[in-house]
Amino acid sequence: MAKEQKKKEDKQQQQSSKGSERIVLGEAVPAVVEEILGRTGFRGEITQVKCLVQEGRDKGRSMRRNSKGPVRVGDILMLRETEIEARRIKSKITKGAYT
Repeated sequence: MAKEQKKKEDKQQQQSSKGSERIVLGEAVPAVVEEILGRTGFRGEITQVKCLVQEGRDKGRSMRRNSKGPVRVGDILMLRETEIEARRIKSKITKGAYT
């Protein structure tokens, strides 16, 4: 009997992790790209952008996000979550490298 109960608990833990149900159940939130901050990733394939959240709980919040693929100022990104912000790019290259 105890083994069956433990199996049920294990299945419940596997199905829902710490914050995953919020991401899966919630809808995507639009955010407008305000500024392109730079390139990151091992080969420079990721673009770090500053975007302004348009709807949802964090409406009006400006946040830093990583985006894969082509992106320009004025584009709309659909964010699955707005709680996590990307880390700043630590770069040795200064002034004028990303323009």
